[in-house]
Amino acid sequence: MIPPQVIFFDAVGTLFGVRGSVGEVYGKIAWRYGVDVPTEVLNQAFYQSFKAANSPAFPGCDRAKIPQLEFEWWSAIAEQTFKQANVFDQFSDFSKFFTELYSYFETAEPWILYADVMPTLEKLRDRNIPLGILSNFDSRLHAVLKALNLTNFFSSVTLSTEVGAAKPSPQIFNAALSKHDCLAESAWHVGDSLEEDFKGAKAAGLRGIWLDRKTI
Repeated sequence: MIPPQVIFFDAVGTLFGVRGSVGEVYGKIAWRYGVDVPTEVLNQAFYQSFKAANSPAFPGCDRAKIPQLEFEWWSAIAEQTFKQANVFDQFSDFSKFFTELYSYFETAEPWILYADVMPTLEKLRDRNIPLGILSNFDSRLHAVLKALNLTNFFSSVTLSTEVGAAKPSPQIFNAALSKHDCLAESAWHVGDSLEEDFKGAKAAGLRGIWLDRKTI
C-alpha cells in the first residue's frame, strides 16, 4: 500500500470525548446556578437539540465575526436543551451560566483523551507522515488541542466554522487538502462518524477510515 501524503483526523469522538457525558457537564454547571436536572434528561434533550441545529458553518461571514457566531450557535443549542428539559425558566441569568459553560469546554477538564490516541500519533510522527485536524468543532479547538498536548502532532487545523462548510461537504475536505498541496487520492481521513467522516471523505476522493468507538 502506498503511504498517504497526509492523514486527517476528526477531533471530538475520534481523538477525545466528553468526560462522562454532555448532560453530566451541563448539569454540573447548571447546579451552581440553582438548576437541578437529571443527567439522562439533559443528555436526551441535548441530543435532540444538537441534531435539530443547522450545520456549524457560516459561509460568507467576516472571519472576525466567527467567534461570536460560534458562541451564539452553541448558546441556541444550550437554550433549547434546557427548554426541552423544562427547566430553562429556573435560570435567573442564563447568559452568565452559558458564558461559564462555553469557556469550560475550552479547557482540558471536560475532555478525556482516548488511550489509543497518543501511541498512534507518535507512530505516525515517527514515520514522518504529516497529520491534520479536520473538524466540525469551533475555534475553541485550538485551545483544547493545546490543553491536551496534541498541538505539536498536527501541521494543519481545518474547522467548519472557518471554512464556511461542514462535513460531509467536499468543500471542507478540499480546504484541508489545499493546506498540504495534496491530491484527494493521496490523503486519508479518520473519524468516528459514518456519514460525516467516512462517507464524506470517500465522496471527496479521500480514503475514509471509520473509527467506530462503540465497538472498541
